[in-house]
Amino acid sequence: MKLVVLFGRPAVGKLTVARELATVSGWRLFHNHLVVDALLAVFDFGSAAFVELRERIWLDVFRAASAAGTPGLIFTFSPEQTVRPSFIDQLLTGARARGDALEFIELTCPESEIERRLDNASRRATGKITSLDLHRQLARDGAFDRPVMPPAGLRLDTSLLSAPESAQRIWRHVQT
Repeated sequence: MKLVVLFGRPAVGKLTVARELATVSGWRLFHNHLVVDALLAVFDFGSAAFVELRERIWLDVFRAASAAGTPGLIFTFSPEQTVRPSFIDQLLTGARARGDALEFIELTCPESEIERRLDNASRRATGKITSLDLHRQLARDGAFDRPVMPPAGLRLDTSLLSAPESAQRIWRHVQT
C-alpha cells in the first residue's frame, strides 16, 4: 500500500486537496477528523483516553487497509501538541514492517491566508478550529510545532495553487 500523509497547519487546505487527490487517484481518503470527531462525543480533546484511542485507531486503520490490499490511502494530519511523538515513530515502523510506501506531503500557506481561511463555512461544518484568537494563542505556544514530522517529499504552498493543481502535483510525485 502507498500511504500519503498530507500534513500542515490548520486551514492550509489539507482536506480540500485530499478530496481532489482521492478523485484523481481513486484512492480512499481517511481524514483525521473522522476519528477526532467520533472520540469527542465521549472524551475531552487531549485527555489521556482521547489521545490513546485516536492514535490507536489511526494506526489500526493503516494496518487493516494494508492487510486488505488497499493500493493507496490518503491521510490528512495536523501536527499538534496532543499527538505524541511515539505516533510518528509507530507510523514509520509499522509502514516499514508491512512494506508500505509512505509519502509525507507538506501543505503550507502564509499565516495571513491561514487566518483568512479559519472561519470559512466548510471549517465550521466539520468542527475544526475557527477561532482566530485560539489559533493565534496555540501558534504562540508552539502547539503546531510538534510532533516533529519526517522530511516532506513534496512541499506545496496552497495559496499559490488551486486544490486540483495541488492534487495533480502530488499525484505525479507519488507515482514516481
